[in-house]
Formats: sequence, C-alpha cells, structure tokens
Amino acid sequence: MAAVIPELPLLALSDDETNVLNALRAELMARRYPLELRDAYYNGEQLVRDLGISIPPQLRGLHTVIGWPQIGVDALEQRLDIEALRYKGEPDSSDELMELWEANELAHESQLGHLDALIYGRAYIAVGSGDCGGDDCPPLISVESPLDMTIFYDARARVTTAALRVYKLDDEDAAVLYLPNSSIHVVQTNTGWVVIDRDDHDLGIVPVVRMANRQRTADRIGHSEITQAVMSITDAACRTLLGMEVAREFYAAPQRYILGASESAFQDAEGNAKSAWETYIGRVLALERDEDGEIPQVGQFAAYDPSAYTRIVDLYARIMATQLGLPPHYLGYTTDNPASADAIRSTEAQLVKRAERKQRLLDGPWANAMRLALLIKTGDLPDRAKRIECVWRNPATPTVAAQTDAAVKLVQAGVLPAGSEVTMELVGLSDGQRRRVQADQKRSQGRQLLTQVGQRINAARAAEAAGVAGE
Repeated sequence: MAAVIPELPLLALSDDETNVLNALRAELMARRYPLELRDAYYNGEQLVRDLGISIPPQLRGLHTVIGWPQIGVDALEQRLDIEALRYKGEPDSSDELMELWEANELAHESQLGHLDALIYGRAYIAVGSGDCGGDDCPPLISVESPLDMTIFYDARARVTTAALRVYKLDDEDAAVLYLPNSSIHVVQTNTGWVVIDRDDHDLGIVPVVRMANRQRTADRIGHSEITQAVMSITDAACRTLLGMEVAREFYAAPQRYILGASESAFQDAEGNAKSAWETYIGRVLALERDEDGEIPQVGQFAAYDPSAYTRIVDLYARIMATQLGLPPHYLGYTTDNPASADAIRSTEAQLVKRAERKQRLLDGPWANAMRLALLIKTGDLPDRAKRIECVWRNPATPTVAAQTDAAVKLVQAGVLPAGSEVTMELVGLSDGQRRRVQADQKRSQGRQLLTQVGQRINAARAAEAAGVAGE
C-alpha cells in the first residue's frame, strides 16, 4: 500500500492571506516616498530645487542646510518622557508593568517611537512572545518604523485588523504578516511567498498598536510635524543661504575700477598681461599719466553687505517659529534686549500645551501595548488592566522653587497631605525618588516608634523602681 503524504498547510499562505499580504505590501510601497521625504528634511539631506536663475554653473553643486525641521521635532519629542506605568486609582507604579517596561528597555525605545511618530506621522508597537530561550521569557515589545511596517486600521472599532512588517533575511525579502489569530513569517522566492514559521496564538486581536500623530476624522493614518509649510519655508531659507554664499564668492572683496588707464598698467615687467587676480590684489597701482597729462581715476564700488540676506533669514525664522509653535530664540532669532525668565516661559506656553496633547494622544497606544503584553504573558486580562495609564514627566520647565512653593501652599491650605503621592509629583520628584522618599519616611516612622516604645519602657521601669523604694 502506497504511503499517503499528508498536506502541509503551514508551508504556504492561503489565498486570503496572500491577498492581505499583497495589499499591505502595496500600501507600504505607495506611502514610502512621503515618509522618506520627511526623513530627508529631518536629517538635512533634502535637495533644494535650483531655479536656474541666480546660481552659476560652477556653484550648482553647493549645498546649504538649515536644521529647523529637526529642531522643531526634537523640541517637542524631548518633552515626552514616560516615568512610570500604573493602574488608575493606585498611587504607586505597578511592579508588574514596570518589569515588562524595563525588560524591553522601553525607557529608550519609547523615545524612538515618539520621534518616528512626529517625523513620519505614525509609528507602531508590535508585541509577541519572548525569545530569550527559556520558558519564563517576558513578552517582546518592539517599536517599528513605518518605513518597514504598515497596517489596516478599523477606525470605527479602533483596532488593527491586519499588519505587515518587511525585513531582510540572508539577503532575501522576508515579512511578518500579523492577523487576529496568527503571526506568519514568510520569505519571498521565485515561486512566491514561502512560510518559514507560523504562530497560531488565537488571541483574537492583531498584536500591533499604532501611534498616529495629527489625526483627522477623515484621515486616521496620521501626519508628520514636518508639514508642507515647514518644508517650503525650509527650502526658502536654504535658497537664501545659498544666495548669500554665491554673493560672497562674487562680492566678498570690493570691486575696483580704473578710468583712463593705459594698457601698460595691466602688464608685468616683461610686458605680459597680468591675470585678473594679480591685478586685483596689487596693493600699489603704479599708473602713468596719459598723453594729455591726466592721472587715471581709481575708485571702489560699495562692499557686499550680507545684512539683506540675514534679515530675510530672520523673517523665515519667525514664520517657522509660528508654524512649529516654538519660541523664536529656539531657531536662533534673538533681539537686542534679552527676555526675562517669565517672558521665556510665556513664549513656551504653546509648546508645552502641544506636548501635553501629545502625551494624552500617546497614553492610549502604550496602555494597549501593555495590555497585549499582559495577555500574552498570562493568557488572561484582569479587569484592572483596562485602567492602565502612563505617568508622564511635566512638559513645562518650572523652577524647583516654584514647584516647591506651589506644593507647600496646597499642603498648608489642607488640600493635600504632606506625604501624599500627588504632593511629591507636584514637587517634581521622579517615580524612583518618590519610592525612596516613602522608604525613608517609613524608616523614620519606625525609628520614632521604637524611641517611643523605649521611653515608655524606661518610664515604666522608673515607676516600678520608685514604688519598690517607697515600700
């Protein structure tokens, strides 16, 4: 009897899976150019279009860079720091959540995700089983770039319905297809996509969370902080700097003129014609009178003044500051009178408010990512996991004295107790510092209790001794 070869469905994608993968890959490729363009502006690698009017051919390879898009994005991202994770209603951070956070080095990785979301308009968080080689591996939480990953998103249900991440595996194109009940690793060959691993986790949800920036109700994909206006102003400022460089090449040295000079004034001792540069750098011009006895007239045109260009750059800096919501001095625009500390904080008000809105926007994705990690780790999702929240660092820049003064006044008014968690947050203490303060307070209370107990024991012994002596 001939042996029956069993079917191997794991080695091939189904027709539906293939269609989803191809659609996601086409979506990723179609949106790649706008993402790479924003990346070029952030890195200062964009090519400014030459209008072909004022730049001579010899200087068309000159490239000027102005880093305003990077300054604007970094100024906002630097105010998005997560200090701890906790469950709502509980004052202390959760050890369970912080273990997952620290195991995946998310204190650093989260900053990369925030930066990508601001530059590209979106970033993704993928959650999967740990691969440390043991049985007790924490779930793997990774931040993914939109250059390599894309998703299908159901805005009504607010869930990811499918996701795809592409990568290279031994110089071959590979991908991971995330579906509600499976995560499939495939490699592209001459005959199509070949499955190399299939994880049927049966979670019922796609383990990918998106961080979308600047969403609209009609466009949920997210948009970059490097808008068309920001790119246009950056190009204009770069062209102005390029014009200043070109003008410097032509007019940095003042132009001179000679009227009524003979041909011999432009020849050396042997009668050979001097080059233009030799004639120009000659500090002493020996000029003879002409046949009428007149002395040639020597003059100089007005020197090149770059202030016309610098004033234009200052104008662009003010416009860019408005577009990015930054204080003008962030972009190098300053006035003769330095601003006071209160004035500086006032100009940062819009930036602080934008950072607070971004924190609220990013709070949901990180909470969803931690819920996925708990679900993968334990196989169950406790009720309190629905109440996960991030503890963000204050995006404003108040002084320590101002924070302490505000906390003291609230304590004196009876609004807050002195040892409250909220009071310590207002003072500006980090989660680790608050934990150490609470530990110190407990040790201090323990020492006071021991002192009181000792005093009572000594008092009792003294009373007992006095009673015995009285007998």
